[in-house]
Amino acid sequence: MKNIFSTVQINTLARIGFLSLALCASPTRAGDDHAHGPTPAVANINGPQRMPDGSVFLPKPAQRQLRVQTVVVETADLPRSFELNGRVMMDPNAGGKVQPIYAGRIEAGPRGLPNAGQSVKKGDVLAYVAPATSPLEKASQNAQLAELIAAKALAEKRLLRQRELSDSVARKDLEATESEVSSLTGRIAALGIGLNGREALTAPVSGVIAFAQVVAGQVVDAREVLFEIIDPQRLRIEALTFDGALANHVGSASLVLGDRRVPLNFIGAARSMREQALPLNFLLQNLDLYGLAVGQPVKVFVQSKQKNAGIAVPLSSLMKNAANQSVVWVKVTPETFEPRTVTYEPLDGTRVNLSSGLKSGDRVVTQGATLINQIR
Repeated sequence: MKNIFSTVQINTLARIGFLSLALCASPTRAGDDHAHGPTPAVANINGPQRMPDGSVFLPKPAQRQLRVQTVVVETADLPRSFELNGRVMMDPNAGGKVQPIYAGRIEAGPRGLPNAGQSVKKGDVLAYVAPATSPLEKASQNAQLAELIAAKALAEKRLLRQRELSDSVARKDLEATESEVSSLTGRIAALGIGLNGREALTAPVSGVIAFAQVVAGQVVDAREVLFEIIDPQRLRIEALTFDGALANHVGSASLVLGDRRVPLNFIGAARSMREQALPLNFLLQNLDLYGLAVGQPVKVFVQSKQKNAGIAVPLSSLMKNAANQSVVWVKVTPETFEPRTVTYEPLDGTRVNLSSGLKSGDRVVTQGATLINQIR
């Protein structure tokens, strides 16, 4: 009996152990109302990411998608450049202003009043100005004209009698009467033109009307600017510098229009200060209008004859970090990019001169730096 009981206990214990192992091995499911929170996302260690040291890991497929391009930089002697505030001006040899000499009322020309942007040729009549006179002044001029007409009629009658009696009249008296008639005729004609004549406003040069603000019937004053005509192929740029010595060391200059760098021809520097600055004049020619307007502010990049050692990189390579410092991204390994804090100076509007932060042989990102800078 004792052996039978021991055998039953042993079998029972074996079954309990087997069930415990089966329960531990089988998965358990909780009810719908029993949750332990969202399952944590597994980090993608193979995707673009910002590393703890500030560098960026960017796999080759991602570089191709972002169209990342780099270039190996070298230290060179680059001209010292200055970025100046400039303004588009009218070339005095290829433009002009139309102003009336007398005050009066505007009347349309043979082809109507021109509009801004319309092409005109030298000598074209743009408008007329009818002289404005007061009623008292006009009455006085009419009275004077009547007196001249009456005096001319008497002189013509006297001349006619003298010619009939030419044998008894001295030759000098006949010539004096003829001269008097001729003088009265000219005075009457001049006064009549002054009373009824109009001043014709003509284009001084051929070009495009840049400014026009007149309407029919408008009353204008003398010397008021009514039209401005420019040649869009020839414009002048005026830049202001606070360094007077720069006027003697100007090497080259350029103007950036969108993504294009347009060279400028240096004319010379003024010899009088304006607002504590010295004006530098440049000529912009052999170009289309490019949307430039007279009076438009622009940025002028002037390169002096002095040179400094530095590294030239495109302006698109410059970025800002979280501390608002200027940085460029350098490719240190095939899939790792590192930010480098740099100091720079303007070069020509499309490139900058890095004076510190890089060394020869570094591979700098020239395209796609903005996207790399946004990776977190």
